[in-house]
Amino acid sequence: MTEISNESQSLPPAVEQFVLRWGDMGGQWGVNRSVAQIHALLFLSDHPLTAEDIADKLGMARSNVSNSLRELLAWKLAWRVPVLGDRRDHYEAETDLWQMATKVAQGRKEREIDPMVAAIRAAMEHADDPRISPAVRQRLHSMHDFTNTIEGWYRQMLNVPPAQIMTLIRMGSKVVGLLKFVSGKGSKKEAE
Repeated sequence: MTEISNESQSLPPAVEQFVLRWGDMGGQWGVNRSVAQIHALLFLSDHPLTAEDIADKLGMARSNVSNSLRELLAWKLAWRVPVLGDRRDHYEAETDLWQMATKVAQGRKEREIDPMVAAIRAAMEHADDPRISPAVRQRLHSMHDFTNTIEGWYRQMLNVPPAQIMTLIRMGSKVVGLLKFVSGKGSKKEAE
């Protein structure tokens, strides 16, 4: 249980709803609810907050806030900032949405994708074992090719400016139509 009282400092309704929903969404993504709620609060804060401020505003135990802040620092989604005349640690969150998305993607890749890629590469060292059927060998090669392609695409996308990525995203189905047209599986009208 992360809440310690109902006497937390009152948040504006829009901020409270965002913090609650961000916490729910974080839980669905495998992120601790408290971590996600603290991130949301810092994201919407117009000034740095101390751990005590966060605990008061969210009604959380101070120890829970400290542990959650450590996780946000590890993800590089928040950082300590000095405040003149105050010796306590103050925290801010990344507010650039593309930087935030990039840091989350990098963190997830390091924790989830890289170990899988390493496991597949290690398996490929033994893929020529005669006890492995041709069908299984083909599946290993397909998975190896797929992960290498995705990893290469990921590295390329890190160098694409956010404005160009947004343009690509906004194009949506037009890109699919263009790809069908280029591959000869669609009409010129679909590409427009």
